[in-house]
Amino acid sequence: MKILIAGAGEVGFHLAKLLSYESQDITLIDNDKVSLAYADSHLDIRVLRGDATSIEVLRDARVESSDLVIGVTSSETTNITLCLLAKQLGCKRTIARISNTEFIDNKEILKFDELGIDELISPEELAAMEIQMLLNKSAFNDTYEFEDGKLIMVGVLLPSSAPFVGKMVKEAANIFPELHFMPIALQRMGTQFTVIPRGDTVFKEGDQVYFITVKEGVDELYKLTGKKKEEIKNVMILGGSKVGFKAARDLCAKKFNVKLIEKNKEKAFDLADDLPNALVINADGRNVELLEEESLESMDAFIAVTGNSETNIMSCLVAKSKRIKKTIALVENMDYFQLSHSIGIDTLINKKLLAANNIFRHIRKGEVVALMRINNLNAEILEFVVKSNSKVTGKVIREMNFPKSATIGGVVRNDEGIIALGGFQIQEGDRVVVCCLPEVIPVIERLFL
Repeated sequence: MKILIAGAGEVGFHLAKLLSYESQDITLIDNDKVSLAYADSHLDIRVLRGDATSIEVLRDARVESSDLVIGVTSSETTNITLCLLAKQLGCKRTIARISNTEFIDNKEILKFDELGIDELISPEELAAMEIQMLLNKSAFNDTYEFEDGKLIMVGVLLPSSAPFVGKMVKEAANIFPELHFMPIALQRMGTQFTVIPRGDTVFKEGDQVYFITVKEGVDELYKLTGKKKEEIKNVMILGGSKVGFKAARDLCAKKFNVKLIEKNKEKAFDLADDLPNALVINADGRNVELLEEESLESMDAFIAVTGNSETNIMSCLVAKSKRIKKTIALVENMDYFQLSHSIGIDTLINKKLLAANNIFRHIRKGEVVALMRINNLNAEILEFVVKSNSKVTGKVIREMNFPKSATIGGVVRNDEGIIALGGFQIQEGDRVVVCCLPEVIPVIERLFL
């Protein structure tokens, strides 16, 4: 697949890095010589210096033969203009990164696809949505919803009190046959290896386990993992960044009590005008005494989304020491994901990873309607729409030639989420959620083509 990426910043570089691992034909365009030199020396891609909205530069990048053009520069005007030009010049598909979420809210009216833009993404909006989902399922450290919550993925660290610790997956299934969830991936405590659970896989204390469940299964998972469903009402947000603003706006709309701390005075006053239902405080949130004065102990959740990853992590650790129920830190360095559970922070979120998840479904073969890479795990979860000529159509799951490094977590059929076991037959129109390791993705794609 030939892909053009405009913007060698954090999101663009991360996308180019992930795609280059899969031997895609990548061209990265940017005006910044330093960023391009770094990408050129670290990745197996073509780099091109110039203005991404220059027709000459686009022709030099062979835009007319490109399968996908992705505009992820810091300027949404550049990204939109690029996509319009690329489509006119012959590119098959375009994606633009934007910061003005009104475009996404009104995309049906504005008909961006008719203009030449197939998809709009906002990493900040994705991060704000992720924060809201995490607060709604507060005991879990990772979550994702398929088909508006018909199927839900949750991640949890298994405590010793979980009743299936020490048991194999098939034993747990026999003991709890009425349950509505399926384990799809796990990572052993102290290791970096991702395991796709089979029947003889044993659950152990300290495992980070990911489950696919339906809505009624969420409460069952709370009970069986020994977690409490904490009510989150009072939320403190550190940092008036775009993510902080959007998170505060969305949480206020859901009737959360929000305190937002921003150290820039002018920015704090602007935020106070734009967020009438939130309490905006102009102060340096790194000051522990100030946090205590602002009743940190009475908060149910603490969300750190400043522009500094280390500040976010350290302030979340302070909040955790005050027994705050839920802590969430925004980080830029992917390596920090390895540390989150061991140092005690509930959840780390990363805009680059969220944006990449959103974009990757346009690159996978077969009709992929959703895709996510699990934080800190070497696994992908893909949602395929089954076609009439797909190899899995009409097949019972246990009779499929399914790789051992992959598993079907669930199926959405007729707008209903189903935890599909071995005897389940796949039908045309089903939306099938698959979790797999990267090396078997081509095999899975061929099954659903």
